[in-house]
Amino acid sequence: MLWRYAVILLITLLTGCASTGDWSSDVPTRQDPRASNAKRVNLKNQSVSDLYAPSSNLWIRIRDGFEMEPMNTPLEIEQVRWLSARPDYVHRSMARSSRYLFYIVQEVNARKMPTEIALLPFVESAFVTHAKSSAKAMGLWQFMPATGKDFQLTQNVFRDERRDVLQSTDAALDYLQRLHKQFGSWDLALAAYNWGAGNVSKAQKRNLAAGLPTDYLSLKMPNETRNYVPKLMAYRQIVLDPKAYGIVLPDLENHPYFVAVDVGSDIDVALVIKLSEIPEDEFHSLNPSFNKPVILSNANQQILLPFGHAEVFQENLKKYTKPLSSWTAVQVTKTESVEQAAKTLGVDADTLRAVNGIPKSMRIRAGSTVLVPKTSQRPGDISVALAENGSLSLDKSAPKNCAKGAKCAVAKSGKGTSKGNSSANNAATQHKSASTGLAKSAKNVSSNASSSTPKTSASKGASKIQ
Repeated sequence: MLWRYAVILLITLLTGCASTGDWSSDVPTRQDPRASNAKRVNLKNQSVSDLYAPSSNLWIRIRDGFEMEPMNTPLEIEQVRWLSARPDYVHRSMARSSRYLFYIVQEVNARKMPTEIALLPFVESAFVTHAKSSAKAMGLWQFMPATGKDFQLTQNVFRDERRDVLQSTDAALDYLQRLHKQFGSWDLALAAYNWGAGNVSKAQKRNLAAGLPTDYLSLKMPNETRNYVPKLMAYRQIVLDPKAYGIVLPDLENHPYFVAVDVGSDIDVALVIKLSEIPEDEFHSLNPSFNKPVILSNANQQILLPFGHAEVFQENLKKYTKPLSSWTAVQVTKTESVEQAAKTLGVDADTLRAVNGIPKSMRIRAGSTVLVPKTSQRPGDISVALAENGSLSLDKSAPKNCAKGAKCAVAKSGKGTSKGNSSANNAATQHKSASTGLAKSAKNVSSNASSSTPKTSASKGASKIQ
């Protein structure tokens, strides 16, 4: 009950806090249909009583929403045994989930989906927000580049919304609902989420031609997909009765872990961390989509802060009188080396290379967007056009001994953090999971995901989250 009194105290304090300038909580924000689903606390006058639920235990709420039938197949039993034999691995992923589960359950409930779906990130990423598979799937829900593009998840130099907690959750649930409507069952929808809708349809057609059933258990599929739903069902069994498997679930209270704060002006990541008084790894765990050291106001972005730190951030921001951001962005007009571009832009070459992640011996192609320090000549916030469409393309520099005008071999250009460029067909037919089947590695993972990108393997259903 203590948290209830803390929340009431917080709201009482917040009602007297009137923010100033662009960061005021009553400033109208651009409407993004994906972001509008996020549960927010208005830092000025909104009550959070509508976020309360009858139970103070989130696990009870999750169990109450279970709708899928256990398979009770040897594969499911094997998955339960594997997880129950590794309580430390399960507990670490459960502890990581504590930041995100309330929000995900809220969204699943709002769509009247079974709450088993809220457990899917355990299978996909073990709730590591920076998880990256060998097939380049990213985030809690492991979106492939083209699938993310299909669901309007921005992937550019400034952010990758496949890692964004709010945006990727909304897109994943959209995707799953689309697949459920197409196939008529959650088992097949999940199979399609992992294997691709086109592959599931083809497998059904083969069975129909052979006079065989077309349900999940009857289809011929890769081992990764064959183990996919059984693994989700194994997590379901553990959440349903953890004591039976020697698992202790972490305490999860049934209230928001974080608050979404709209961005009214460009602001440095380091400054947000300082003003909100949270550890750096905690910030990056909640805000893993930001690729650069500045958060843009012209990108429909929200900053997620732990519930009790929103007021701290607001109060410290009101007192802060220095510039909020020290970075801006420019578009390079011609293809040139980092040293040449730095000279043209009047910035330090090492700084330009480091902040934009440009390897040595690479040239910046014309039309690329690069981040540079703000100056009196470049004082403003980054424009909407660059915030939404900024891309970085690189060329291999010509060999030093290549005579001017000679035809020297130059490697093909490499894309930096640009928008996903896989085909739309792949987006509709394939989704690679990072963590399915029997995990081969359960190395110790910190409960706070670091800002580095852990790599996961999507091959043959083997999880390698490290």
